[in-house]
Amino acid sequence: MPELDYSRLRRYPDVEAPNLQAWDATDQLLVQRALDTGIAGGETAIIGDEYGAIALALADAGVQGLRAHQDLITGRRALAANARALDLPMPAAHELDSSLLSGARLVLLQLPKGLAELEEIADAVARWAAPDATLIAGGRVKHMALTQNEVLGRYFAAVQPQRAERKSRLIVASGVLPVPDQPPFPVSRQHDGFTLCAYGGAFAGARLDIGTRVLIDVMPTLAPPDPPALHVVDLGCGTGALAVAFAQQHPDARITATDRSASAARSAQASVVANGLAGRVTVTLDDAGSELPDGSADLILLNPPFHLGTSVHEGAGHRLIQAAARLLRPGGEVWTVFNSHLDHRGVLTRDVGPTEQVARTPKFTVTRSVRRG
Repeated sequence: MPELDYSRLRRYPDVEAPNLQAWDATDQLLVQRALDTGIAGGETAIIGDEYGAIALALADAGVQGLRAHQDLITGRRALAANARALDLPMPAAHELDSSLLSGARLVLLQLPKGLAELEEIADAVARWAAPDATLIAGGRVKHMALTQNEVLGRYFAAVQPQRAERKSRLIVASGVLPVPDQPPFPVSRQHDGFTLCAYGGAFAGARLDIGTRVLIDVMPTLAPPDPPALHVVDLGCGTGALAVAFAQQHPDARITATDRSASAARSAQASVVANGLAGRVTVTLDDAGSELPDGSADLILLNPPFHLGTSVHEGAGHRLIQAAARLLRPGGEVWTVFNSHLDHRGVLTRDVGPTEQVARTPKFTVTRSVRRG
């Protein structure tokens, strides 16, 4: 049986660094367990295969007809690039819906970071997969918790953690339980002046994270650079809070909200609709605004992340700052909120232009940067 050379896998276009690799031992355990089941590829669905390590290893072993869902568009693009580089077939790409799971007897899952995302996935498997479906979930032991078993136990009669190997562990869930008529997501929450909606994989759920709140609070003190016909980009929009708040304050602005997470983009779209802004805010699934033209934005709203999955890494934030520099017209502005201990101000000054501090709390800093001509 062929064995995939995992070292040839790349994360690109996601952040690449010496301490970040495109596969781990969990991928290998899931692949081996899938092969041991003997279940056909046409009855197998894969969820959370970050850069294609699971799907491509199974394809390399001759498994055909696989279906896969990846939340991040960077992962989808990396999987496609790795498949081309290794001359292996791509799995059929799906969103987290019935087309992914209908008739699936085996579901392979890289455990997500959050419990809400795990609940949404477990509900989807119980709702749409075959009645005799088995879910095999895996993760690094240091990131696993008993609460994950409890979430799975709400959707499966038997949840059996396996013995840890190479610092990873599998959980086998079987015996699908009945689910309610309506899925548990999206959820919604009313905030001061607007509603946020969230699917399971969206950061902070329907809550308003503290950094976003800080930027929203100072928005009225920041005069738009060229009112009223602004093109505003909420870059890495999450559930769409910044886009919605700005749209409410500036009725003539044209706003694009974009995120690399499918769950975030779906959440932002739901938030836009819930606030009656469907005609004014366009939501896109994209990697750092890669499909938007250079110099097309008058203003960018930015709350950059400082995590890549379970790793603390500033690379994702730096990529968004570099994207902001590309997207802004000369003289355009980027309003950024970030954890005060990060050196984003220096990166903004270098990549965008002159940067001033607008507000600071014990945890967060808000800056305004002007794009050099």
